[in-house]
Amino acid sequence: MADTPGAEAYRIHVWIRQISPMIWRRLLVVSDSSIADLHHTLQIAFGWSDSHLHRFHIHGRDYGIGKIGGIGFSTDAKQVRLADFRFRINERFLYEYDFGDAWQHEVRIEERLPLDDTGVYPRCIGGRRQAPPEDCGGPLAFMAQRDRLPIDVDELLWQLQEDMRAGDLEAIRDRQTEIDSLSERLGLETFDRRAVNRRLKQYAMNDEAWMC
Repeated sequence: MADTPGAEAYRIHVWIRQISPMIWRRLLVVSDSSIADLHHTLQIAFGWSDSHLHRFHIHGRDYGIGKIGGIGFSTDAKQVRLADFRFRINERFLYEYDFGDAWQHEVRIEERLPLDDTGVYPRCIGGRRQAPPEDCGGPLAFMAQRDRLPIDVDELLWQLQEDMRAGDLEAIRDRQTEIDSLSERLGLETFDRRAVNRRLKQYAMNDEAWMC
């Protein structure tokens, strides 16, 4: 996506507002990529499904890819390049996905870098935690659901160890709900950067497999 002479890379830090601990990604994107490219990049980076409406709010205007029945935009997202905004270092803008759950992503321009001819863009260089499940009600609902899951890992592991030593399979089966809930909670703490970069590379190569 870096065909324009003089193009550079932006290092951006993106996080979802109103969630603690923070769910974030750090990405390298090319300055001559479009708003449409950035939308798809963020969808991949956070594992969203692109099944809801979205918009960027930059310099007082909204941008995005229009959908039937959704809001309209005055410009074609494929024709608006990131370089057109002449972003300053530390400048921020908003990306909102799913107007019902209102996942608001803060996007900050951290650094402008020369392009690496051997690198693939866009590229994820860091991140923590999975994005919330879609249609779960928004940030506050997500945190309430998350915090209801068991978090005392040591206690549960100790209890399971004691049950195994005693050969008490029934007690272990009785703890299955706790085990499943704990597995779900721990899963929320994981982030597979390699998987994200595989999909980003497919997107950069126009391989439709990135949509799967």
